[in-house]
Amino acid sequence: MSARLAVDWTRCDGHGLCAALRPDRFGLDEWGFPIVGDPDVSPADEPALRAVVSACPALALRVDRPHR
Repeated sequence: MSARLAVDWTRCDGHGLCAALRPDRFGLDEWGFPIVGDPDVSPADEPALRAVVSACPALALRVDRPHR
């Protein structure tokens, strides 16, 4: 099972930086909040997506690993 992108909606302020950095993975709704196109994260894409998670000014994004 792969890691998954997640948004903490209690933290997200709709800055839109995630969509600006990775428009292939994030869209924005009419209020500027992210829409995650495909939440599954491949091992090859994980480092780049972790960089987007780190860039979020509201700390609202995370990459979740499945529990074993």
